[in-house]
Amino acid sequence: MVTFIVSFLLLILGYVLYGAFVDKVFGSDPQRQTPCYASLDGVDYIPMPTWKVFLIQFLNIAGTGPIFGAIQGILFGPAAYLWIVLGCVLGGAVHDYMSGMISLRKNGASLPEIVGDELGAVARIALRVMALVLMILVGAVFVTTPAGLLANMIGGDSMLGENLFWIIIIFAYYLLATLLPIDKLIGRIYPIFGIALLLMGVGLIYGILAYDGNIPEITEAFSNHHPTSTMPIFPGLCITIACGAVSGFHATQSPMMARCLKNEKHGRPIFYGAMITEGLVALIWAAAAIKFADSFDVTKYGMTGDEAPYAKLWALMTNGGTSNANPAVLVNVLCTTWLGKVGAVLAILGVVAAPITSGDTALRSARLIAADFMHYKQNRIYKRLILSLPIFVISGVLMFVKFDVLWRYFAWFNQSLAVVTLWTITVWLTKRSAAEGTKKYAFLVTLVPALWMTIICSTYIFIAPEGFQLHHFIAYLLGGLVTVGVLVWYILWAKKQFAR
Repeated sequence: MVTFIVSFLLLILGYVLYGAFVDKVFGSDPQRQTPCYASLDGVDYIPMPTWKVFLIQFLNIAGTGPIFGAIQGILFGPAAYLWIVLGCVLGGAVHDYMSGMISLRKNGASLPEIVGDELGAVARIALRVMALVLMILVGAVFVTTPAGLLANMIGGDSMLGENLFWIIIIFAYYLLATLLPIDKLIGRIYPIFGIALLLMGVGLIYGILAYDGNIPEITEAFSNHHPTSTMPIFPGLCITIACGAVSGFHATQSPMMARCLKNEKHGRPIFYGAMITEGLVALIWAAAAIKFADSFDVTKYGMTGDEAPYAKLWALMTNGGTSNANPAVLVNVLCTTWLGKVGAVLAILGVVAAPITSGDTALRSARLIAADFMHYKQNRIYKRLILSLPIFVISGVLMFVKFDVLWRYFAWFNQSLAVVTLWTITVWLTKRSAAEGTKKYAFLVTLVPALWMTIICSTYIFIAPEGFQLHHFIAYLLGGLVTVGVLVWYILWAKKQFAR
């Protein structure tokens, strides 16, 4: 319990202290005109109340990531708390804030255009493709997940039965959310879902404090407690918990809110603050999951009840099996047990509405990315429809791919995108420092997390079952060499910038 409380406080302090420092490094200017006024179009560029922008940004980046990822991440042990706190404060929140604010300075430019400006034409083209693929994958993943859950709730599980019905309903909503002005649908329903998700977090804090069960402390953090995975904590944990720590997907969402922000001074609570809030949600779910599992009666699964809480949590998610873990099972049982009927409603909002509110904005982002690089105005609905239909068709086809395959590809694209985004921001900060002759070490705020995420992603692809499956030592060595190589390239490039 001590570790959980300290971690919770550190996240809040991270926003107050480090968030203020990062804001100072960027140099937000309250007097500068923002894109919502400079490019007002009544569709994507619309001034919106700051509280509403915050809730939309929070739901855009959250989805089920900080819930499902945290539940699966705590299986590795209390190291999950360390990654959530340090990853969020020093990496994820900086990543989200800087990408959002740079977009703000570039008139709400989408991520591929920002990357192209800083890393060149080849990088721009590569990111256009990569970002579009990621957005379409998110759209596909976040249709199948809530559709399956809704079908199961009413007793159906056939792809040609209730699943297909819910897929059609969700897709119809996605199309409307993609085509309509952002304040007409998303701006009206997101605050409701956002408040519900935050209320769920408050209810879980009460459960963590009031109910039986133990929460492992930080002293157990330095070994892998996962009941079935042979993947080492590093990099396995850092890939498992993305939302809530560091997630490249967020940088694709921030430009939408950069186009609605009324003042640069609101950038810190919107971008940095939403990520810290997501980190708090992830921390709460990690602690609640392991504490609830520790007190759960697992004898019906053929267990004695004396097993470690990690084994109990795994049994709970797999219904006593050894594979096909489903965090949604834990979410439903935990909420209804701890919070009663209210908890059941919040569980539905958490595991059904949350992915839907990420899927719709992912497809909307795909439309905006395509419009940006095609220089195709979106002021007419038929123009938005022309760009949206191919995106929806591809997403619909991908839904027939096995979910676990879709999720692995999503995870790889997501964290790889975070690497590219962090290096892009580092280059932007370096160019600015060299040009202005001030804040010469500003690039360090993103250089360090860029290096960290580089070694995580490169090591993971060398070691993972869906990667090269190399011996751990060789994977670490190659991951380190890749990271050192990128660092050497950056140092040589940065020296040229400051020598001009």
